[in-house]
Amino acid sequence: MRKTPLVTNHIYHIFNRGVNKNDIFFSQKDYERFLLAARHYRTKKSKFSYENPHNSNDTGSSELKIEPRIEILAFCLMPNHFHFLVKQLKDDGITSYMRQFMNSFVHYINVKNKRVGPLFQGRFKNVLIDSDDQLLHVSRYIHLNPLVSGLVSDPNKYLWSSYHSYIGNREDGLSNPELILKNFKTKKDYERFLLDQADYARSLEQLKHISDFCA
Repeated sequence: MRKTPLVTNHIYHIFNRGVNKNDIFFSQKDYERFLLAARHYRTKKSKFSYENPHNSNDTGSSELKIEPRIEILAFCLMPNHFHFLVKQLKDDGITSYMRQFMNSFVHYINVKNKRVGPLFQGRFKNVLIDSDDQLLHVSRYIHLNPLVSGLVSDPNKYLWSSYHSYIGNREDGLSNPELILKNFKTKKDYERFLLDQADYARSLEQLKHISDFCA
């Protein structure tokens, strides 16, 4: 049991990283399978098939389908960790979703790479989003992760985040940007909101690395 329960109709920043900060993704296919499973378990209790992922939703049994228990507002997958911005729609929604989803992905990685043991560093972490201002800034933090980590020079060039859905390049089929984008007149305004802080965020990340190295 978590010390602080996850409350229905509240929004949380959910994140976790690999054991000992090790990678959790080892190929492009791993990222793709992660996202396919993330979509599947929003509305399904049935086991996700990694062998035939595109047929996983065609179970033929309505009993295995459930109403969405969570809504993912934003996400970013990094080589050794991930971030979700999630609204819980049903009691126990986030916990049950993450449990099924993460167990499924860990099984896939272990079988594929002939490894055993945990992939993630314990249970996922969660931070309550308690204001509109915090919601906007966390979404920006999530989308800037690839840039401040030095993986890309432009967040638009990173494949594994919801940023493309936010600025209109393409739909990812997982995130719903509407709640955040309604705070901006246009998608271009959100893009400016993000990029205006890019240099500042990058400088903070550099200082953090210096601090960690000297500690």
